[in-house]
Order: sequence, then structure tokens, then C-alpha cells
Amino acid sequence: MALYAQTNIQFFNQLRSLEYSAADLVLIRDSYELATELFARRFRPSGKPFLCHLVGTASILASLKVSPILVAAGLLHAAYAQSNFWASRRARRRWVRSVVNSEVEKLVASYGKFQWSEKTVPEIYEAIDRMSNSGRDILLIRLANELEDHLDLGALYCANAESRRKHIQSYLHFCVQMAERLDQRVLAEALERAFSETLVVEIPAFLRSGQRKSFVTHAFSWRRWIRGKPFGVRSSD
Repeated sequence: MALYAQTNIQFFNQLRSLEYSAADLVLIRDSYELATELFARRFRPSGKPFLCHLVGTASILASLKVSPILVAAGLLHAAYAQSNFWASRRARRRWVRSVVNSEVEKLVASYGKFQWSEKTVPEIYEAIDRMSNSGRDILLIRLANELEDHLDLGALYCANAESRRKHIQSYLHFCVQMAERLDQRVLAEALERAFSETLVVEIPAFLRSGQRKSFVTHAFSWRRWIRGKPFGVRSSD
């Protein structure tokens, strides 16, 4: 089995090997099934299916042997920011709670409000020792997200690959130290390897996706022709 899962089958096998309980597996399965609805047809800017990214993020968290609540939240971490979720925030939160539980939903909602930028990352690093347990959980999900995005040189397959390299040098390098301060040395080492490879390896430009942000595609049969142009690809943050 690969180090980190990318499919539901790999993921469930990983969870079973880590001896998560039957109740844990039910919760995580429900989170996965909700993710399949929320992220259908959505892709990362590298062209990778968004669902694979979510499974990968949750798999990284599971490999750290964190609680099933945190693993389930990892599967849904982008639900309020980048999913195909067209409803009021209150309705969205109510729906997620009905499928998983309030603990998972609260983490997902907090993740959606977590400010992550060149300005805030150094501030977060300095504040780690003062963070609540839930704040540290949100940060851990974010670090798993960053590792997943950079595994297999994923950042280099985006249209803005060079900007993403600069982000590592300007502020993402703090992720390694953050993981260490969360007592997650294995995660810190994995982040350092992924960042180091991203900084030195070259990918042919023609293999890049042409997308800078996550995007949604529609089946060809769903497209509408407007003024002779196909409609159906939309980008988002």
C-alpha cells in the first residue's frame, strides 16, 4: 500500500490496518460519501481530482494516529470554501451536521475561517504555544493539507508553479517548524522532503494544467454553447 491513500479503498484499508473501530469507520465513511457529493467534478489546480486530495489529507492525518473526528474533518476540510455547495451558510452547516456530527462540523467550519497567508503564517507559528486544543487541531489539518498539495511534486503541475515555489521560501517553510512544535516529527520530516523536492525538480511546462486555482468541469453533454463558445468550466479559490 502507498504511504498515503488516494482512493477510498486504499484509505479504508489503511484505517483498518491502523485498527480504527467500527464506529470510527462508519463516521469516516459517512464523511467520505458526503465529500463525493460536495466535490463532484472539482479538481485541484494541478488537475488532480479534489476528492483524491481530500482522501490524501485525511490519510496523512490517520497515519499520525489522530482521533477519528480529526480524520473525518480532514476529509471535509474544504467543504465551506471550495465545494459545490450552493446554499446559505446556516443551511450548509445544518446539512453537514446531519450527515456527520457536530464535532466534525465545528472543526470544518473553523478550518474555513482559518486565515493562512504570507502575513498570518509567521504569526500562527509564534502563537502555537498559546493555541487551544481545537486551534492546534485546525493547524494540524492545515499542515496535512499543505503536505498533500506538495506530494508527488503536485504544486509544480499548476500554472503558477513558480509562485508556489516562492511561497515555500517566503512562508510555507514555517510548516516544518510548526509540525515539530506540535510534536509531529514524522509530519515535519515529510513536509521538509516535499518542499525540498518541489524547490529543485523541474517539470516540463506542457505538463502543467493551465489552472491557477481549483476548478469545476462539466460533462461535455451538459455544456451549452454561448456565442459559439463552450460553457462549463469555472474556477474558484
